[in-house]
Amino acid sequence: MKGPFDRRQGRTWLGLAVLAIFGLAGGTHAADRNLVMYCGVDEAWCRAMATTYQKETGVSVDMTRMSAGEIYARLRAEKDNPQADIWWGGTGDPHLQAAEEGLTQEYKSPQLANLRDWALRQAERAKNRTVGIYLGALGYGYNEEDLKQRGLTAPACWADLVKPDFQGEIEMADPNSSGTAWTMLATIVQLMGEDKAFDYLKQLNKNIAEYTKAGAAPALAVGKGETLVGISFQHDVINAAKQNPAVKVVSPCEGTGFEIGSMSIVAGAKHIDEARKFYDWALTPDAQKLAAPNGSYQIPSNTGTPVPPEAPDLSKIKLIDYDFAKYGSSAERKRLLKKFTDEVRNGG
Repeated sequence: MKGPFDRRQGRTWLGLAVLAIFGLAGGTHAADRNLVMYCGVDEAWCRAMATTYQKETGVSVDMTRMSAGEIYARLRAEKDNPQADIWWGGTGDPHLQAAEEGLTQEYKSPQLANLRDWALRQAERAKNRTVGIYLGALGYGYNEEDLKQRGLTAPACWADLVKPDFQGEIEMADPNSSGTAWTMLATIVQLMGEDKAFDYLKQLNKNIAEYTKAGAAPALAVGKGETLVGISFQHDVINAAKQNPAVKVVSPCEGTGFEIGSMSIVAGAKHIDEARKFYDWALTPDAQKLAAPNGSYQIPSNTGTPVPPEAPDLSKIKLIDYDFAKYGSSAERKRLLKKFTDEVRNGG
């Protein structure tokens, strides 16, 4: 259901236009108290950020929720006439790609001194055109009850997912739209080497029941019993498991990639002052504490923000040395997505 801060099919500009007209007529700067945000995390967390900030500051937040790849594509399409001020959340690779293309602008928040090293490294890679706001490990989930009913062995590795047992039983997102799935694609390439990775993805494709638009959708589908296995970030699987205890989280035995969820100010933002204020606020512990109550269990970037007890224990996960510089490159993204579409999705 659409709400006042989530317009999936496009923003209703009438409200903004009316505010602008009244601001001019009254001789005030009312129109400047607006913030247009593209949000790349789960809808509940997006809404919490928008509504809380609006209540605390009086700024009218116009929020649209999309997957990270969709936001990146939208910013490219709107480059000559930017419609958003802030891009908050979503996997970091598209943020890096946007920074490389000049779609976002440099900003150094006073909160940088309070952030974890990985969040600062993200900012450094982008020449301060983005910053890390959370970290999440990739993995997958399965429904233990369904698995037992079918007499199947629980998967523990990436290699298990291409077994004939799971034909038509797996969901993952499309890396063309989803930052989660892009992280999965880049992870498999880094783990196996490109040739073997694409051989693996072609085999996996035979077991995919559906490529979803959003990265969290496969985890939710596992929780609802709609699919047996869902490839997602582990925090999304944990959220599904809180709703359905039969859902189990897997950190693949070969190792796995991770995201640095990020935030960027859009180049040419019409409400730049409000964007910077939101940016500073979003890096504070009070803002980052909104994640867990809204079903998001990532590792927060501010050292003063408590890590949710539900968050994956990174010390028990075999994380790869993810090459953010390479896979945050626009050229590499374009090349690998075309190869994935041509050779995997279209069965070339």
